[in-house]
Amino acid sequence: MKAVLTRVTEAAVSVDDEVVGSIDAPDTGGILALVGVGREDSDTAWETMVRKIAELRILDGERSATEAGAPILLVSQFTLMGRTAKGRRPSWSDAAPGPEAEPVMKKIAAGLRERGLHVEEGRFGAMMAVSSVNDGPFTVLVECP
Repeated sequence: MKAVLTRVTEAAVSVDDEVVGSIDAPDTGGILALVGVGREDSDTAWETMVRKIAELRILDGERSATEAGAPILLVSQFTLMGRTAKGRRPSWSDAAPGPEAEPVMKKIAAGLRERGLHVEEGRFGAMMAVSSVNDGPFTVLVECP
């Protein structure tokens, strides 16, 4: 499992010109979390990802989303699992198929909400348009086995 976590002041995801999830956090900052679920992820990788999204100190003042009460926009992005070492066309064979990945994304969202965080989501499997205003910019890559 991989994620790109970006500190944002606002972010939104739209499907067919309809906003399906958005966060606006000009004071505390928020996190746009693009998450790719892998075919070989451990059964507990989602728990590690929840902890990383909630507890990494990437917001202003070295605070975590939990400490700042920051909102999260969670977006599934299987393309993060693409391999590009050979050729000119990425290989998606490391990405978990939709029926496996979607329940994992639901667990991540539920796990973040159980920690008291406000979570907005994209629409799994849809062609999404994601917009964001990066703060910093500050972006990290997280990998969970």
